[in-house]
Amino acid sequence: MSPISESPFSPEQIAAERLTHEEYQEIVQRLGRHPNKAELGMFGVMWSEHCCYKNSRPLLKQFPTEGDRILVGPGENAGVVDLGDGLQLAFKIESHNHPSAVEPFQGAATGVGGILRDIFTMGARPIALLNSLRFGNLDDAKTQRLFKGVVSGISHYGNCIGVPTVGGEVYFDPAYSGNPLVNVMALGLMETQEIVKSGASGIGNPVLYVGSTTGRDGMGGASFASAELTDKSMDDRPAVQVGDPFLEKSLIEACLEAFKTGAVVAAQDMGAAGITCSTSEMAAKGGVGIEFDLDKVPVRESGMVPYEYLLSESQERMLFVAQKGREQELIDIFHRWGLHAVVAGTVIEEPIVRILFKGEIAAEITATALADNTPIYHRELLTEPPEYAKKAWEWTADSLPQSTVTGIEINGIFQTWNQILLTLLDTPTIASKRWVYRQYDHQVQNNTVVLPGGADAAVVRLRPLEPSHSSLANGLEVHPLAKGDLLRENAVSLASESKQEEEVIPLFTKAQGRETPKVSPPLSKEEAPLGIIPGVAATVDCNSRYVYLDPYEGAKAVVAEAARNLSCVGAEPLAVTDNLNFGSPEKPIGYWQLASACRGIADACRELGTPVTGGNVSLYNETVDAEGNPQPIYPTPVIGMVGLIPDLTKISGQAWLKKGDLIYVLGIGESSQNSELPSESSTIDTSPTLGGSEYLAAIHGIVAGKPPRIDFELERKVQSVCRDGIRQGWVCSAHDCAEGGIAIALAESCISAKMGAEIHLSFNSANVSRWDEILFGEMGNCIVVSVAPKNQEIWESYLEEHLTKMWHKIGVVCCAESPLRVVTADNQALIEVAMGEMGDRFYNAIERRIASV
Repeated sequence: MSPISESPFSPEQIAAERLTHEEYQEIVQRLGRHPNKAELGMFGVMWSEHCCYKNSRPLLKQFPTEGDRILVGPGENAGVVDLGDGLQLAFKIESHNHPSAVEPFQGAATGVGGILRDIFTMGARPIALLNSLRFGNLDDAKTQRLFKGVVSGISHYGNCIGVPTVGGEVYFDPAYSGNPLVNVMALGLMETQEIVKSGASGIGNPVLYVGSTTGRDGMGGASFASAELTDKSMDDRPAVQVGDPFLEKSLIEACLEAFKTGAVVAAQDMGAAGITCSTSEMAAKGGVGIEFDLDKVPVRESGMVPYEYLLSESQERMLFVAQKGREQELIDIFHRWGLHAVVAGTVIEEPIVRILFKGEIAAEITATALADNTPIYHRELLTEPPEYAKKAWEWTADSLPQSTVTGIEINGIFQTWNQILLTLLDTPTIASKRWVYRQYDHQVQNNTVVLPGGADAAVVRLRPLEPSHSSLANGLEVHPLAKGDLLRENAVSLASESKQEEEVIPLFTKAQGRETPKVSPPLSKEEAPLGIIPGVAATVDCNSRYVYLDPYEGAKAVVAEAARNLSCVGAEPLAVTDNLNFGSPEKPIGYWQLASACRGIADACRELGTPVTGGNVSLYNETVDAEGNPQPIYPTPVIGMVGLIPDLTKISGQAWLKKGDLIYVLGIGESSQNSELPSESSTIDTSPTLGGSEYLAAIHGIVAGKPPRIDFELERKVQSVCRDGIRQGWVCSAHDCAEGGIAIALAESCISAKMGAEIHLSFNSANVSRWDEILFGEMGNCIVVSVAPKNQEIWESYLEEHLTKMWHKIGVVCCAESPLRVVTADNQALIEVAMGEMGDRFYNAIERRIASV
């Protein structure tokens, strides 16, 4: 008789744990017996994609993970990089997609809490949060409910716990209507002398349960996150955790204090799969076992059984291995912070997880069977692109209506380029996200250098967290907008809008008719004897439409854009954390998208020297409708990247700085502006394209074409030139050309500064057939910068030496009353839009839609 026929569980009960028939047979073979209910649940959560990466692990192995600055790579709670001068940064990104689809407020809030625990578990104090969010059409009532709930949850947890949310991105597309994405990234500065690891060690050492109580909330959350969403997913609300940010704030302080005693051998957050995951992973990583007594666990509900204890994902809980004899020292610290702390287990020699309940063994499983030696599926990869991609690649811009210098006729209605520019600025994906970030406390901790939207990447000051005689820790206030020690020459509003932006009134010089506020001059070497103030820059990026159309090239473009955004603030890109949001890997197209994107990420990270330190995989992001038809999201590999700013006096924002400053475009030559020639550095065509563009989707309702390709030789040069220009003090503003092309990039810089611009394109009106491609075509390798006239000669000499023929001076910054004006070489006006009109469309797009539903 087969093992299954003798099983105490029905096929339905096994399937309810998200285990297959074959996986159950493997469990029986490994145990030499049938599992009990608790053990079945433990295997169910630990063998889920969320915990063991059984479909993605072979693909993740191709990521580069080593580098000169990498201190901790994949496998720990967070990656850690060396910033120099004794500063070390922990960072990671995680998803909470499925919980947010079912209960948006708590789903998003506990996503924030979970990623923060990953950071301080390493011994780092959280210093910043970013988020990457995706929703369906904002005109839809359900989308608005999800959108409002997620933003409220993020703001609630982040604001209460006192960690600033400094940046992020928000996209809206029908592909996410039933399955929103909520990815949260956190950064922390190491506060302990030693990085805290998670591998248990020391036979006989006590295992401490610390933090909050255990209840029935979050039951089986890991398995829930590894399945498609259906009409019945609302029944899975118990799988959504409930967070308490005030308790977690106490947990941060207690943990960091405990780590500094030296009495903590290892630490692990109780996140996905709760006690099951923390005990098995700590044991497996240390090559030891853990015996754990559930009767010792503080509970918030009565009558719980082992299955519920082991699968609960109640928040704000940790597991420690302590030095024997010093457990009371740690317990006293947690009690002083009003938290639970009990000795609930012991490190044992036998490499198993043994769970006790009411004096009996409730579960006993080899630790590696749960944590390391899990099922791995090597899926068959399509030998050629699927039909949807082939069909999309057949599209060319020639299929669009003809355009003229004044505009284009679409569906019988003629639209000027002015109208199209305003429509794109009103598109929620491009428009201001101020409705979002104004709900976040982005200045708590007083280290936020650039407010949300002030630049292409968030910038946070680094300073020692412990008392010090250093000038970095004493008396050196940095105001994000009005301190001369940050902003060269005169104070400047670093306000622009590629990610989440702040509508800030720029600070002008007297010459522009407004009086400059009093600012502090840069500190002299005598005033700051220990040197300059460093900073860290961070960004999250993904153009998922690119990845959908071409997963390999699109993923490369995502990594390149993240690095480009860091370079636009003057930061040297260091390392990556990734969040892979995809549909089902069990379907050929889904696996092809995942595998191709992973290959693209790996290649791009090698090209740019940005190793991957870890991340998160979120698969099965599909909505199954009432008829049983799965609707996957766009493949969305979100890249979180961090960079080092050696000197915070040398940074740049997106907004123009002064009237008369010269405007340049880097990465595109005069001839390639006309889409005639590719970069001379390779055969890759880097000229603007409408394939996969926001213009094509928003204006024409078409998602097709080949997205922009990245020439990495040119990309490295462009980014290096931009960084050098900022650090030399030549570049006053920098903004990459992303969604909406160069016209939107110019408009955003104008809106942010409340200053117009006069742009002269270098070709005659009679020589161009596709004006939309020039104005709104998208590309990689491209940055718009402004430079003071006094630096023109040295700047252009530098460009000619380091970026030969791949730059172009295109215009000049005008006064506050001037419009954005774009003309051809023969002085034919393409665009002329007033600042007030652009600002209204841009800043009020989301508010208008929310008010109308």
